[in-house]
Amino acid sequence: MDATLPIGDFARATHLSVKTLRYYHRVGLLEPDEVDRHTGYRHYTTAQIPTAQIIRRFRALDMPIEQVAKVLAAPDLETRNALIAAHLNQMEQELARTQNAVASLRDLLTPPPGAARAEIGRRRVLATPAAAITETVDVAEALTWYQGALGEIYATLDAQGLAADGPAGGIFSNDLFTHEQGSATIFVPCAGPVRPMGRVAALVVPPVELATIVHRGPHTNIDLAYGALGVYVAEHALAVGGPVREYYPVGRHESTDTAEWRTEICWPIFHTGPAPDDSGAPRDGDGGR
Repeated sequence: MDATLPIGDFARATHLSVKTLRYYHRVGLLEPDEVDRHTGYRHYTTAQIPTAQIIRRFRALDMPIEQVAKVLAAPDLETRNALIAAHLNQMEQELARTQNAVASLRDLLTPPPGAARAEIGRRRVLATPAAAITETVDVAEALTWYQGALGEIYATLDAQGLAADGPAGGIFSNDLFTHEQGSATIFVPCAGPVRPMGRVAALVVPPVELATIVHRGPHTNIDLAYGALGVYVAEHALAVGGPVREYYPVGRHESTDTAEWRTEICWPIFHTGPAPDDSGAPRDGDGGR
């Protein structure tokens, strides 16, 4: 028979505080072997020490209580290892996000010497027939929604035997930025008639005059490009009402390597010169700063 320890001694033996042990008892993660029905004092057995040590290490890895309970209740070693591996993968993803955020913050605080100022272009987009999906989305889900919508549009074009006639794009309402929820449209230009299918419908993307900047790589630091473009538009007093656009000359559909991605961010502006072609090239010597 295993020896028993009062909660204070068990806390010393496991480096789990009395408060923590009481909490684990309350949520059913680590229940004492015995609770005195007169005094309420908790007693644990020495056989529970290894379990407590395992719990302590999982919690040090920020594993949620519910997940720890699943690991402890796993029916076999394979199931337990799969649960642990899933948590470690999640930790690696969070670590990568943290490292990216730290690197971005360091770049903001100490820009690398000789860093070039962002190139700003201007161009006019003509009315463009396209296949599109338009929905109201939350900003926290916008990236996932965009990826799903774009995949659905390309699948619809393929099913209807239609080819893309230019890079995919997006139109995002001001509410999406100011209120974290608003209308968003993802579209793919195409010359042929699009038959409505699922969420996909035909759309004529309206013409607009744009100030543009290209963001390279994944969308992690895309706000920096937005900031640079906003500064340019404000300094030149060019802003007009209307949603911002993005074009994706190189995105997930074109490359699985996020370092190769190119996103053109477009801010609506006043018409300030002769109509250019729709190549996206700067015009009238006004393509940079």
